[in-house]
Parts: sequence; structure tokens; C-alpha cells
Amino acid sequence: MKVCIENNNVLIENITDFTLSDTFDCGQCFRFNPAGNGGYIGTAYGKTVRITQSSNTLTLHNTSEDDFKNIWCGFLDLDRDYGKIKESLTKSNDKVMDSAITYGGGIRILKQDLWETIVSFIISASNNIPRIKKIIESLCSNFGIAHIYEGQTYYSFPDAKTIAALQPEELDIIKAGFRTKYILSTAKAVANGEFELDSLYEMNTPDAKRELLKLNGVGNKVADCITLFALNRFDSFPVDVWIKRIMEYCYFGNKPQQIPIITQFANDRFGDLGGIAQQYLFYYARSLKIGT
Repeated sequence: MKVCIENNNVLIENITDFTLSDTFDCGQCFRFNPAGNGGYIGTAYGKTVRITQSSNTLTLHNTSEDDFKNIWCGFLDLDRDYGKIKESLTKSNDKVMDSAITYGGGIRILKQDLWETIVSFIISASNNIPRIKKIIESLCSNFGIAHIYEGQTYYSFPDAKTIAALQPEELDIIKAGFRTKYILSTAKAVANGEFELDSLYEMNTPDAKRELLKLNGVGNKVADCITLFALNRFDSFPVDVWIKRIMEYCYFGNKPQQIPIITQFANDRFGDLGGIAQQYLFYYARSLKIGT
């Protein structure tokens, strides 16, 4: 790829294996939304950006070269060769995966802020994407720091200390329901140093998952999502009721299977690329209306 700076915009030319809609609509993040003309606008790491795509060129509007280098290049996972990943996932003549990649070949796994990802996926438990987005935006607009981008006000994701200082009734405004107590408990554990976020980066995937499971509101699926979407541990294969149905339909003749069997199958079939395979399958299943 080639990076150019023009009129306060960052242009990434010759980009391959990347499509905005595939990446932002596959269920991995909740703060990027369509912005007209095929573009998306969203906030991450306290910064907001509008991104458009024309053929093989991405344009990040009204952003600096430093922000591109320090935030957006890594967030969008632009330096990774997804062509090689696709080749690896389809080399075993897996027709299901081949179809899934053909359908969602523009997916990239975003590298999201760890704290934001933990809270976001606690909120995601037993929830749907529109409501998850609404709760997260309410959390940010009520307790985040405001900034102006292209004449509009956007908000950062509130840090652990800010949330930990709240009373339950103050947090009720975001209407997270039973998840409120989990958000507060987790925020307090992080804010007082009981739970060390940075230590997760140094752990292998199983150890990081075991550590995450100590947090209230974090179960197996949520822990796998956090390790995948914040730590970029591609050997994580999150399994919820939807992925379970998708895997049963695609690989087990639509016969019910226990989650450990599905997880082992995914580990054997996809190895250390299981998380990327999961995203291709989840996105593809929407077109087939599997599990809906």
C-alpha cells in the first residue's frame, strides 16, 4: 500500500482485502456507523475519523499523519497480509470457508482499545447490536470527554476511573440493565489496580482468557471476543448461540453439538487463524440467514 497526505486527508492507495462495510458491519465493533456515500464515521482511542473508499483507495478525512501512524494504521490492521491468511484458510479445500471468504473478503480484524472492548462486550451479553450501540453511545455521551470533528460533537470512551467513581443510580442512565453491576465492578477492579490491563498483553491466549474470566460479567464467549478484538489473538474462536448454529449448519450436517466439540473442531480446522475464520463465517451466515 502507499500512503499520501492531501489537504488534511490521509489516502491509502493500493489497499487490498479491505472493505469498509465488511469490516464495520461484521459485529466486531460498535462505534463506527455509515456516514453516507459508502463511508463510515466513528471514534476510537479518543479520536474520531470519517473514512471513505473508492476502489482500492481508502481516505481518512480530516486527520493527521501522526494520528494515522499512531492510531488508525494499527486499528484498521492495514499492515497485515490478508491475502496470505485467505490462502491458508482455504488450502484444505474447505468449500464453506471459501464461500464465506468470497462473501466477506473485505473483513479485517480491528485492533481495539482493551478497556473499551472489555466493557463493550460485557454490554453485548444477551443483547443485540442496535441496543449494544445505543448503550455504548449513551455511556460515552454522558461520561466521556467531548471533542469536535467536522463541526459535530463526539465523545471518547470513559476510562475506568471515571466509571468507578459513579454510583449505580448514576450509571442507570445508560439503561444497561443487569450489566450495570458488572460494568461498575470491572471498572473498580481496573481503577484500583486489582486487575492489571497491561499484563494481558504479555500473556499467551489461554492465560489471558483465564485472567479475563475473573471479571464479573465476563464468560467464555466474552473473554474470547476480548482476546480477539483487543489483543489480536487470532487463535481465539468465540462461540455463542449464533456461531454454534452456524457451525452446526455448515460443518455438522445441522446436527446439535456441544460447544467444546465445536471449539475443538475450529482449533483443528483453522488453528491460529480461528478468530478470522469465525468472523468470515459469522458475516457469511447473515446472508444465508443462519441462526436468525
